[in-house]
Amino acid sequence: MARLEQVITNIVDVFLEYADDDGKKPQLNIEELKKVLEIEIQSPELKDKINADDIGEAMEMLDKNHDGEVNFREFCRCVCVLARCYYQKKTGKGGKKLKGKEPEAEQED
Repeated sequence: MARLEQVITNIVDVFLEYADDDGKKPQLNIEELKKVLEIEIQSPELKDKINADDIGEAMEMLDKNHDGEVNFREFCRCVCVLARCYYQKKTGKGGKKLKGKEPEAEQED
């Protein structure tokens, strides 16, 4: 299997492994999300970006429909954020910039 294919299937498999479906759509509650992040993230570059005390805050940020659980789309958003963090760390690029705005020039007296 090609590398990108493997990544895609791994994302789906990890989500389904940890998501408790209770006979409905698979979703991660806060404990399941915490478990995924603690077990499945091992590299120091990414682990440093995750603070166990901030899981509740992360849950609020990810849980766009405010149902107290993270669905697959919301989980993918989390994975994308972690991928961007890793990219920035690896390349030194991709930090926040002024999008389409020119910095204000200093006024001379």
